[in-house]
Amino acid sequence: MNKAVFLDRDGTIIEDVNYLSRIEDIKLIKGVKEALKLLKDDGYLLVVVSNQSGIGRGYFTKEFVDKANAVLNEMLDGLIDAFYYCPHKPEDNCSCRKPKTALVDEAVERFEIDRSKSFVIGDKESDIELGINANITPILVLTGYGKKYKDSTKAKLIFDDILGAAKWICQKGFME
Repeated sequence: MNKAVFLDRDGTIIEDVNYLSRIEDIKLIKGVKEALKLLKDDGYLLVVVSNQSGIGRGYFTKEFVDKANAVLNEMLDGLIDAFYYCPHKPEDNCSCRKPKTALVDEAVERFEIDRSKSFVIGDKESDIELGINANITPILVLTGYGKKYKDSTKAKLIFDDILGAAKWICQKGFME
């Protein structure tokens, strides 16, 4: 069984620009590449799971999201193993929109992931609830919208950014 870190995209690994619709607006959050390299070197699969309701709202196409994810992974030297996203609007009530678990469940099956050795990292409470619902340890980061949720989150683990979270995960791994 493999261990994985499920990552939110906007606000966690790239700056949240409220419906990314231009490739040139993709900007890595400081320390992200170092964080992902630490996790990868420690044997974690890296899987991005994001809600992309801009597709359902007609703001951009699936093709654009695929291209943006490809450009992002290029910026990250190919560290991301897979991208999963929900194209639906919240009112569509689909099974793939975070905090529902269909996308994580699909990745767990595809990559034979051990949930007990994995983490979900995100900047919104929907990311934290995804971790709880999927029975995977959730971590809130205070980038993006994270500060808004700091005092009300269900997450027991809170870090300033993904680099802090990655360092903690890798140190925790040495204790196992």
